[in-house]
This record gives sequence, C-alpha cells and structure tokens, in this order.
Amino acid sequence: MEQIHWSDFEKVVIKTGTIVTARSFPEARKPAYQLEIDFGSDGILKSSAQITNHYTTDELVGMQIVAVINFPPKQIGPFMSQCLVLGAVNADGSVVLLQPSKKTDNGLRIA
Repeated sequence: MEQIHWSDFEKVVIKTGTIVTARSFPEARKPAYQLEIDFGSDGILKSSAQITNHYTTDELVGMQIVAVINFPPKQIGPFMSQCLVLGAVNADGSVVLLQPSKKTDNGLRIA
C-alpha cells in the first residue's frame, strides 16, 4: 500500500450531505442511480452511484452520506457527475454507503 503525506489528504474535501433526489440511470453501463445531494453552503451537487444492490431510490431520499466534493466533474454517459459518494465495497462489488452515525449539518468537513 502506497503511503501519502498529510498534506495530500488535506487536499481531499470530504463532506456530509443529504440526498434530495434519487432516480434510476438506465443509460449507465452498470446499474446506477443519479443523485442530487445537498452540501449546505457548497450547494447541491450531482453524483452517479452504483449502489442499486442495497438501496432503492425511495430509501435514499433524505439519507445523509459522505462524499468527496472537489474532484473535477466527470461525464458519465449523458450525466455530469460532480462528486463521489463514498462507500465500502464488498467482495461482490456491491457498495454500502458511508454515513455519519448521528445527524449532522450538511457541508461539514470530514477530518
């Protein structure tokens, strides 16, 4: 495993946000959802997330998650993803979302 310096980690902006919309993304190569996430003062950002194995769109709305918000936008088919939702990847490739253990304000930085 390659080690990084603390200064490298400080460049990554990881924040809490609440999913405000979630819809199917049929154009994606692998099953995915299109999410809109409220990051407080950082605004609402979009993300494509391959999390269909464990979540429905209905249960995602209102869920607080953790995401990297300072990657450059990435075009995924017809959709522009603006942030990377973080999750634990199981051996089968399915993803379990990372969440704060208690409700927090949107836009709090993870350190």
